[in-house]
Amino acid sequence: MPRPAIALLHPGAMGAALGACLVSTGHRVLWSSAGRSAATAERARKAGLEDAGPLADTLRAADIAISVCPPDNALDLARDVAHHGYGGVFVDANAVSPATLGQIEEAVRAGGARFVDGGIIGQPPRAAGSTRLYLAGDGASDIAALFAGSALEAIALDSPAGSASALKICYAAWSKGATALLAGIRALARHEGVEPALLAEWQRSSPQTPARSEEVAQKAEKAWRWVGEMEEIASTFHAAGLPSGFHLAAADIFRRLDVYKDAPRPPAMDEALDRLRR
Repeated sequence: MPRPAIALLHPGAMGAALGACLVSTGHRVLWSSAGRSAATAERARKAGLEDAGPLADTLRAADIAISVCPPDNALDLARDVAHHGYGGVFVDANAVSPATLGQIEEAVRAGGARFVDGGIIGQPPRAAGSTRLYLAGDGASDIAALFAGSALEAIALDSPAGSASALKICYAAWSKGATALLAGIRALARHEGVEPALLAEWQRSSPQTPARSEEVAQKAEKAWRWVGEMEEIASTFHAAGLPSGFHLAAADIFRRLDVYKDAPRPPAMDEALDRLRR
C-alpha cells in the first residue's frame, strides 16, 4: 500500500522541522509556495519538501494536511482549506484553545475533511527525545504512526479531540508564561533600582532563576508568535472559570518585544528590559 502524501501548511521553523521528520521516514511531503516568502521557500528546500504550487493543487495531491502556523492564523487557514473542499485528514497542530480548536474542527469537517487534534511540546525536532507531538481524536494513532523512527515522538492520547490542544495550553501556560513573568519582574526591579540585589538574592536562594530570567532576551525573536498563544491560554482559563489576567499580561509582555521578529541575533538583556518599560 503506497504511503500517503502529506501537505505541510506552512513550513515555518517548527513546520519545516516536522516536515523534515516525515521526509526522513520516506514520506512525500508537499507545501504550497503561493504567497509565501523567500525565507519559507529556503526552509522548505532544506527540509526536502516538494513545492506543489497553489494551495488548491497542494491539497488536491495530499491525503493528509498538517497545519502548523501562528495560533491567530489557525482558524483562517482551516477555513481556506475547507473552502477548497479538502476531503482528506486535517491535523491541526497549533497552540490554540479547545474552544478555537472546536471552530477549526467545525470548519474543516464542513468542507469534507476528517479531523485530528494535535499539540506540539518542545523545540523544532532535531534529535530524538527533544519534542513531542500529542494527538487526540479519531485517527490519532494513524497520524502518530507516520512519525515512527523520526526525531519527533508522536503520542496518541486515548481521549477526544481537544485533549491534545488542552495539554499544550496547560504546558505553555507555565513554560512561556514563566518567561514573561520573570521578564516583568526583572524590569520592575530595574525600575525600582534593586535589580542587582534581586539577582544576588536569587543566586543565593534560587540559583537557577537568574539564568531563567535571561530567556526573554534569548527568545525575543519568537515573542511575536507568543502573543496569540498567551491570548489563547487566557481564553482557556476564562472558559474554565479561572482568572485570565495573568496570561493577558504575558501577551502584552511579548507584544512589547515584537520588534525583534526575524532579528539576526537576540538583543542584550538590558535592551530587552528597556523595551518592556515603555
